[in-house]
Order: sequence, then C-alpha cells, then structure tokens
Amino acid sequence: MSKAAEAFRTISEVADELDVQKHVLRFWEARFPQVRPMKRGGGRRYYRPEDMELLRGIRHLLHAEGYTIKGVQKILREQGIDFVKQQGRSVTERNVPVARDLPANARALPANVPAAGPVPAAGRGPVAVAATRRGGGRQRTSATDQLATIEAAIKELEECRAMLLETIGKSEPVRAPRRARAVGA
Repeated sequence: MSKAAEAFRTISEVADELDVQKHVLRFWEARFPQVRPMKRGGGRRYYRPEDMELLRGIRHLLHAEGYTIKGVQKILREQGIDFVKQQGRSVTERNVPVARDLPANARALPANVPAAGPVPAAGRGPVAVAATRRGGGRQRTSATDQLATIEAAIKELEECRAMLLETIGKSEPVRAPRRARAVGA
C-alpha cells in the first residue's frame, strides 16, 4: 500500500523511496540546512512532501549529475531551492528506473567493459575531461557518448600502462643505499 503524495514519511520510507541509506539522509540534513524534517518525541523524523522534492533533487544532482556536496550547496545558494526541487521533479516525470528496480542482469557491466579501478584526477585525455566535467559542468550525455568516453579512457590507460612497462623494462632497478646501524642505541 503506497502513501498519498501529500502524506508525511518516516526516514525509513524516504530511504527506501530514494534508494539511499538512513545515515545518508541524516548526513544530508547536516550538510543542507534547507532539509528540515519535522521531529517528534524521541527524535523521530517526519519528512513533508516539500522535503521529499528537495531530497529527490539533491539525490539527482549528487548521484546522476555527479555534483559534489559543495557543488549542490552552491547551486542551492545561487539558484535556490526551487531549482533543485525541479531537478528532482524532472527525474520522476521521466520515470527513470532506479537501480533497485532493474533486473539483476541489467545492473552488470557489458562483457567488454572491465571493472573500474582508481581514476587519476589530473592529466590529459578523456579521463581528465570526465573528472573535470563531474565538478561543475551540467552537461548531459547520452549512453553512447558515455560509452565512447569510457572506451577512450580505457585506451589511454592501456597506452600509459604500456609506456610504464616499457620504461621499467629498460631501466636498472634502483636500490636505496644501505645505512649503517647505530651502535649502542
């Protein structure tokens, strides 16, 4: 049984609906003073419909658009709560499936995409461009554009790996000079 849109929700219901953990919602309350659920006896939180809209917008900006906490705080300061709420509304209107709603095989990476490792934040090439885009750019890219960026990044990383292996193969191992032990220490 689902609740009416204007009904208040508990933290568990909000966490389930937004597909985030309860501690994440508490953290967002600390970072975003605009999120103010009603608190009842014993510290129980009740989220109003307008809180839900704002949380949907914050979640979309953080998870889907790739903004940082500071980036979303800046958006809230400069563009206001209504803009962030609109971001959340546009997601629900498009009815984009959440990861938990997808079948298990749809969540897996395609066979030709290796598991991600650590991504360097500085440098040139598609990896650096993607890292820069996450910070402040609000560019929307299609899945094919994203796949092309990932493939280019993988190619760049493979080239870097080959260069490193080539350099290691040519050089002699460097060893630190031995230190004499202190006597009577």
